[in-house]
Amino acid sequence: MPQAQSKRAAPMKMHETFLKPMHPEGWRFVGIFALATLVLFWIWTPLGLIGTGLTIWCYYFFRNPVRSVPQRDGLIVSPADGIVSMIEPAVPPAELGLEPIALTRVSVFMSVFNVHVNRSPVDGTLAKMAYRPGKFLNASLDKASEDNERNSLLITLPDGRDLVVVQIAGLVARRIVPFVTAGQSLARGERFGLIRFGSRLDVYLPPGVSPLVAEGQTMIAGETVLADLASEEAPRLGRAD
Repeated sequence: MPQAQSKRAAPMKMHETFLKPMHPEGWRFVGIFALATLVLFWIWTPLGLIGTGLTIWCYYFFRNPVRSVPQRDGLIVSPADGIVSMIEPAVPPAELGLEPIALTRVSVFMSVFNVHVNRSPVDGTLAKMAYRPGKFLNASLDKASEDNERNSLLITLPDGRDLVVVQIAGLVARRIVPFVTAGQSLARGERFGLIRFGSRLDVYLPPGVSPLVAEGQTMIAGETVLADLASEEAPRLGRAD
C-alpha cells in the first residue's frame, strides 16, 4: 500500500517577501497618496520622491498578509501585530454590561509600521459589539483604555466562557473599521476589523486563564499564542536581552 504523502505549503517566492496583499480598505488612501505624489512631481522632483515614499508606506500600512493560525482547541492567539505594552488586572468596558470584576488584560500596542488588520483570538460567537467615542491619546498610555475612542467585542467561547477584545484608537488613529456584526460566528485568526493609523488592542482573559506572553514581547496577529484555556502554566516573565 503506497505511503500517504503529507501536504506541504508551497515555497515562498522572493517577491512575496516584499509584496503583500492589501486590504480593500486601503485602495482609496493609496490612490490619494499616489495622486498627490504626481502633483508633487509636477511642482518639484524631490517633493515627488518624498510623496513616493509616503505612498509606499500607505500601501504597507494596509497590507493584509496570510497567516498560519494554530489549530489546537483552547488556544488564544494575538488579535494584533505589535508589542505587549502592559499586562495587568482591569475591569472590561462598562458598555458590554459585564460584572465589574477585574480580569487579566493583555495590551498589544501597534505602531504605524505594524499590520493593522485585527484577527479574532478564539473560535466563538460575537455576542455583543459596542462602540464608544472618546479621545485620541497616545495608545501606549494606560489611561487610553478608559478615555480613547474604542470598539469592544464580547466573544462567547464554545464552553460558555467569555473573552473580551477592545480596539482602541490612538494618537494618530481616527477610525475604527469593524468587519463583523453581533451574532456572527468567528473562527480563530479570522479578520474582524482594522484601525487607521496606529493604535492598540486589549484582550481581557477569562477568569483563571494566565497569559503565556510577557511585556515587551513581539506579537503576530493570528499566530502568536497569547494564552491557553487548557493550560495551568503560570504567567510568563520576560527578560530584555
